[in-house]
Amino acid sequence: MELQGMAPEVAKKFKYWQTRTIIASMIGYALFYFVRKNLSIAMPAMQEDLGITKGDLGLFLTLHGLLYGVSKFANGFIGDRVNARYFMVTGLVLSAACNILFGFSSAVIMFGIVWMLNGWFQGMGFPPCARLLTHWIPPTQLATKMSVWNTSHSIGAGLVVIVCGYIVSMGWRWCFWIPSIIALVGAVGLWFALRDTPRSVGLPELNQKTSGDEKEDTSAEFKQFVRKKVFGNPAIWVLAIANFFVYTVRYAVLDWGPTLLGEWKGISIQHAGWMVAAFEISGIVGMLVAGWATDRFFGGRGPRVCVICMALATVFIGLFWGVPHPPMWLATLLLGAAGFCIYGPQALVGIAAANIATKKAAATAVGFTGLFGYASTLVSGWGLGLLAQHYGWDYAIGGLILIAIMGTLIFLAAWSAKANGYDND
Repeated sequence: MELQGMAPEVAKKFKYWQTRTIIASMIGYALFYFVRKNLSIAMPAMQEDLGITKGDLGLFLTLHGLLYGVSKFANGFIGDRVNARYFMVTGLVLSAACNILFGFSSAVIMFGIVWMLNGWFQGMGFPPCARLLTHWIPPTQLATKMSVWNTSHSIGAGLVVIVCGYIVSMGWRWCFWIPSIIALVGAVGLWFALRDTPRSVGLPELNQKTSGDEKEDTSAEFKQFVRKKVFGNPAIWVLAIANFFVYTVRYAVLDWGPTLLGEWKGISIQHAGWMVAAFEISGIVGMLVAGWATDRFFGGRGPRVCVICMALATVFIGLFWGVPHPPMWLATLLLGAAGFCIYGPQALVGIAAANIATKKAAATAVGFTGLFGYASTLVSGWGLGLLAQHYGWDYAIGGLILIAIMGTLIFLAAWSAKANGYDND
């Protein structure tokens, strides 16, 4: 059922709750980044204060990312079956608690344990959002509106690196305590702002006739549906594998950007924070353009836009690597251009997976692609840290370009994928 099929007063109420859900979940997911991407700004100070190596820091990033990927997948399966409001608030509160503990720690082993736990709780953030958005947004509008929602990634990551770029002067521990307080306040707001599905506020569900939402599936029926729509779907597999390469590029910049810019380009931590924020801010524009173009020119076929975006991201990363000692404005411009391009695929992989799997299995499909995406921290975290430590940043960035090329080629395999899976339930 599209909005135009509703009575005017019902459509008006639905539109209100749709907008409220998008905005509230955007703010909530941005706050997950406040208690996740704060580590990148703290890392240089932690190296100096505690003598932690790049290999150790890279291992934190990798273990966190791997557990996050597994959590996102496992919680995606759960997230399709439970109340999104309760699930999201719980995850944010527990992530904030882990950050508070991290700030009080000093032992490397304790850092690793707490950051791994944070990785698991972080995986409780996106699955409820996927459930919310696919229940409140019609499939023909999902790429455009979910791209708007997806700016929460960049808003959260961009704001936290700017904020922590200044408060790190108070000591690296404050990079964990202050964002945690902000996240806890936000969790209270989420509790009051969110509701689960249209039915929970007395509104009709979207696509009732095609998705079978009017009855509750048994566990066996749901598992059979997931096997068909997710695990037995070649398009989902291609998107998942390509997501590994998208996230390798994205997290290489987010996690190592401040360190890379300081050591390789001699840029201060405050300026580096603003430059990484420029990568994120440009990404906001990029994902909005990618989502709009997907619905406007490509009939909802996100993988086709991913091919174009990934190819252009490769070009801009190559220019950033190839220009020796660029002035700050040029380095910022090239990083921003790469961010503009890489965030198109970052947003569209999840959107395409959710649409292809339909709203009944959206969180599972997004979690599955996320499992591959966060497995990328083996390369972007630990691998890149070791490569930079032993061979320098030139080799590390050169390897990143090869990763981007491979991602472009894999996206090509999904060029012919359907826009959504509602027509063959």
